[in-house]
Amino acid sequence: MANGGGGGGSSGGGGGGGGGSSLRMSSNIHANHLSLDASSSSSSSSSSSSSSSSSVHEPKMDALIIPVTMEVPCDSRGQRMWWAFLASSMVTFFGGLFIILLWRTLKYLWTVCCHCGGKTKEAQKINNGSSQADGTLKPVDEKEETVAAEVGWMTSVKDWAGVMISAQTLTGRVLVVLVFALSIGALVIYFIDSSNPIESCQNFYKDFTLQIDMAFNVFFLLYFGLRFIAANDKLWFWLEVNSVVDFFTVPPVFVSVYLNRSWLGLRFLRALRLIQFSEILQFLNILKTSNSIKLVNLLSIFISTWLTAAGFIHLVENSGDPWENFQNNQALTYWECVYLLMVTMSTVGYGDVYAKTTLGRLFMVFFILGGLAMFASYVPEIIELIGNRKKYGGSYSAVSGRKHIVVCGHITLESVSNFLKDFLHKDRDDVNVEIVFLHNISPNLELEALFKRHFTQVEFYQGSVLNPHDLARVKIESADACLILANKYCADPDAEDASNIMRVISIKNYHPKIRIITQMLQYHNKAHLLNIPSWNWKEGDDAICLAELKLGFIAQSCLAQGLSTMLANLFSMRSFIKIEEDTWQKYYLEGVSNEMYTEYLSSAFVGLSFPTVCELCFVKLKLLMIAIEYKSANRESRILINPGNHLKIQEGTLGFFIASDAKEVKRAFFYCKACHDDITDPKRIKKCGCKRPKMSIYKRMRRACCFDCGRSERDCSCMSGRVRGNMDTLERAFPLSSVSVNDCSTSFRAFEDEQPSTLSPKKKQRNGGMRNSPSSSPKLMRHDPLLIPGNDQIDNMDSNVKKYDSTGMFHWCAPKAIEKVILTRSEAAMTVLSGHVVVCIFGDVSSALIGLRNLVMPLRASNFHYHELKHIVFVGSIEYLKREWETLHNFPKVSILPGTPLSRADLRAVNINLCDMCVILSANQNNIDDTSLQDKECILASLNIKSMQFDDSIGVLQANSQGFTPPGMDRSSPDNSPVHGMLRQPSITTGVNIPIITELVNDTNVQFLDQDDDDDPDTELYLTQPFACGTAFAVSVLDSLMSATYFNDNILTLIRTLVTGGATPELEALIAEENALRGGYSTPQTLANRDRCRVAQLALLDGPFADLGDGGCYGDLFCKALKTYNMLCFGIYRLRDAHLSTPSQCTKRYVITNPPYEFELVPTDLIFCLMQFDHNAGQSRASLSHSSHSSQSSSKKSSSVHSIPSTANRPNRPKSRESRDKQNRKEMVYR
Repeated sequence: MANGGGGGGSSGGGGGGGGGSSLRMSSNIHANHLSLDASSSSSSSSSSSSSSSSSVHEPKMDALIIPVTMEVPCDSRGQRMWWAFLASSMVTFFGGLFIILLWRTLKYLWTVCCHCGGKTKEAQKINNGSSQADGTLKPVDEKEETVAAEVGWMTSVKDWAGVMISAQTLTGRVLVVLVFALSIGALVIYFIDSSNPIESCQNFYKDFTLQIDMAFNVFFLLYFGLRFIAANDKLWFWLEVNSVVDFFTVPPVFVSVYLNRSWLGLRFLRALRLIQFSEILQFLNILKTSNSIKLVNLLSIFISTWLTAAGFIHLVENSGDPWENFQNNQALTYWECVYLLMVTMSTVGYGDVYAKTTLGRLFMVFFILGGLAMFASYVPEIIELIGNRKKYGGSYSAVSGRKHIVVCGHITLESVSNFLKDFLHKDRDDVNVEIVFLHNISPNLELEALFKRHFTQVEFYQGSVLNPHDLARVKIESADACLILANKYCADPDAEDASNIMRVISIKNYHPKIRIITQMLQYHNKAHLLNIPSWNWKEGDDAICLAELKLGFIAQSCLAQGLSTMLANLFSMRSFIKIEEDTWQKYYLEGVSNEMYTEYLSSAFVGLSFPTVCELCFVKLKLLMIAIEYKSANRESRILINPGNHLKIQEGTLGFFIASDAKEVKRAFFYCKACHDDITDPKRIKKCGCKRPKMSIYKRMRRACCFDCGRSERDCSCMSGRVRGNMDTLERAFPLSSVSVNDCSTSFRAFEDEQPSTLSPKKKQRNGGMRNSPSSSPKLMRHDPLLIPGNDQIDNMDSNVKKYDSTGMFHWCAPKAIEKVILTRSEAAMTVLSGHVVVCIFGDVSSALIGLRNLVMPLRASNFHYHELKHIVFVGSIEYLKREWETLHNFPKVSILPGTPLSRADLRAVNINLCDMCVILSANQNNIDDTSLQDKECILASLNIKSMQFDDSIGVLQANSQGFTPPGMDRSSPDNSPVHGMLRQPSITTGVNIPIITELVNDTNVQFLDQDDDDDPDTELYLTQPFACGTAFAVSVLDSLMSATYFNDNILTLIRTLVTGGATPELEALIAEENALRGGYSTPQTLANRDRCRVAQLALLDGPFADLGDGGCYGDLFCKALKTYNMLCFGIYRLRDAHLSTPSQCTKRYVITNPPYEFELVPTDLIFCLMQFDHNAGQSRASLSHSSHSSQSSSKKSSSVHSIPSTANRPNRPKSRESRDKQNRKEMVYR
């Protein structure tokens, strides 16, 4: 036995089998010899004991002198058993293949042989069935039912197996994923065993990896059975790659258990399972895009082929060639083979590792052909797919405690920089909002650099909002809002609006509750947003129509020149630029730093009238409050601009302020009369620690009464004892209700009808100057005199004449044909137009419509009396104006002169030197690619007008300006004659002095409007002289409205109220139905809508404020105008060279927004003010004709500059300034 073991060792050394011996093999051989020696020593005598002992020492010597090499076999006879493992796989494969082919052959022969007999039996069965009608057919039916039952059973099993191996159900998906995971586990075990010899002895009960591999292969065998049962074509199933893998990996494991040895063999074929990796990822819903699926497919095929080929080289090189008796083997690790195949595929071939066996070299010949082709085709495609992967294709990770918004649409360097400049401005409160941009085109280098500069608050993702997957990536469901930017310079505005509407539909379809703020180019396209079911402007959804607001700003400049610049600066965030020199830029930039903010008013203002609170905020807090939010009894809110002294402030009233910083506006919320009454520095007004006691209703009324009367509470006797008793009774009845105060002289009966309001929670407020609201809501009781019309208003309620539209917000007339308003050049010259608005429009039959209705509507607002309406004359192509006329034919006093704005004859025919404003618009701006030429028509028209000269003799036709007269004053009295306060317009002899406002597309083109200014071409638009003077307007200034609307949704409502003349969501819905205004009869409700504030300019040259015009303080003017006429001043329109000591011939003016109290006035200043509606102004003009071509009315020049008539000739004029102010205050209280 010992000799046999030694012979085996020598035999193994000469044979050099495919596997070398390990230390574990040596120990096993040693243990076997020890066991044999023990048995012989127990059965023999002492003489045999020595021989047994020598036999024991002999194998020990063999174990010591034989080195541990691959040539040491684990078989005692030195035999290699690799053929047994390979034979098990080959027998299984070819045996099964033979059985399948044999079954198919027999089935085919049975079908051919029994075809005729089957037909005969079927015919006989049919004949028997037709001839017998009773029980003879029953045994046949039972047999058929049995066969059918058997077929159904087999089919159900097959279907069950098919469901189990498919990924259509959860069980199938789990099983498929589990099989793949176990295949990778078996491949890992192969990697571990590849460090051992190719063939080695392993005890199944002691080798842990063999046990795991056995368990895996038992599972693979069961899964193979399921696949075999579910297969429709058994032959093709037998030849599948996965089946071949199972044939050469599963049977050898069972042979290993039987022989107690392991052969590495073809287990590397498990790497072919990696080809299914992409399918597994698709089952798990990880791969969704075609590019990702293709990339994973290429990688899995490349890697699986690479690893499989490396396994074959590892097998043949470590085993050797069989015909060489395995003598030419070489020791290579598996990973060296992997390296060898990579350098072979890449045609590098360093030569440090190469194949020595004939089988290895033969395999390498064929592998080079296929591997090189695969490497040359797969690798470049893989690199291309990886390189084309979206750099910004990740998903947004929300940060706890931080909101985020999604910005999409037109994402360019210009639009993004303008948006970020305003959104992240330092004047806002700390903006704890992250901005996520989503666009389907990757950013260019400049835009990418901009994102990197704001990386802490800005992220960019590549995708489309039309794709729900991309919406999920940016977490649109948790976003605070979604902002959609429009391309203002596109050639087809309707197509751009359609794109943005589709974006809104996609976003709302994905998440209906998301708040959306979108830019729209055309006004008529806003109607399509109303068709979206989840679109709700009450929940914060807003559409910023650029055409509507742009033309609205320009229209307001026709009423008060320079107002467009002031409003644009108010709703844009501008940093303060300090200038030491005493120039016009110094005062202009001080006003530019002001913005619009909102804040809730302190309880210290409760019970006070709006003018009183406004004066207190301006004088004490250095804040300008221009409006408040009014909530009616049905909880509908609206914005009231300078509502007047009949309205009292209640708890939780939201105020609109003009200030330079959001922190300054907080003074209105922190103000406490007890703590801050004696503070003169407004910066010291901060939150105090005192508890503000709630005043009774009587004390609130008494305090408001005494404040208005100017007396102390002890001396004021307005509140009688009866009223006080009634207030106490009312307070006991409703201790928690907030009852409004009407007037100090109103009896208690006015309060008996008031119902306590149910306090509702405040709407959500955002950053940027807004604070969380107090616990109560404002309930402002407004007793509008128009709700109970007087005699003069009853006269206007003519049941047969429609003077206003159905909402009462605009003047209206019956539709007129365009032929009736067309003027020839001679007719226009004979009309002698004066005080009118000339609109120069460039456009043709193919131009995009700009929506002239938005320009006309503010000029036809119903808070103007009919005789105050300025005549509008359009000069342009009749083909273009015919397309616009459908939206204009319901407005009075509109005429058309066919021609061109570049024709001086046409301009002279419409008396452009006598107009109040000349507006230059173009509908052809976006049809030119060169940005510098987009405004060529408007610039040429502006320069053409400025170079014209006029004869002074036409000035005799000018009439006096129809200025504003305070309510209650008779216009026919001698005190109101032109001699006393009416401002005469100077005659214009040169076109430079004609008031012009020009619309521009490209901001840099503003340098061409004024040839005498020194503006740098790189200067921002708001810093240029034409913009500061109000003679140029660009739509780019409206970009800031996106961020302003997000932070405060009331801002957009305030803008619309100011510039559109009263457009409301209800009116937009009506226009969406009919595309035109509908006339309506005058009712108390519609006439009440006329009582709203409007913007005008007040002249200081003459009138009751003339004494303040020469060196007076702006604060004194503010208080006097507010107390006397309820007029709210908010800016100055000053001559450019007014600061110079020497007189200047320049007539240019610039805008000063919200000057401080001590700002010095000059006589030539024009004051921007918010005027109350004058109920009596229309009575003295009742005889005026409503004809738009009345020569009497058209010969009068209705200037936008309003003068207050002087009170110098009144018989009861007070002698001193103090007594005059006291008299004015008394008139205001009792009026």
